[in-house]
Amino acid sequence: MPSNQNRQMNNRIVVLRAERNWSQKELADRLGVSRQTIISLEKNRYNPSLKLAFDMALEFGVDLHDVFQYGVEEE
Repeated sequence: MPSNQNRQMNNRIVVLRAERNWSQKELADRLGVSRQTIISLEKNRYNPSLKLAFDMALEFGVDLHDVFQYGVEEE
């Protein structure tokens, strides 16, 4: 079994935003967070709280797994 150190969370926030023609600021305003938070999430510098992850999925109208994927990083 792979160790947790080889696992990474990835997301499709940029793609989902683009499909809706939303700016980073618009998504941030919809979620009640800063634009900097959205930038950090998109660049995988920050993992969202569970609440923010679910809020984001609801805002996009998709399943949580359509926004965030968690798995083993390929070496």
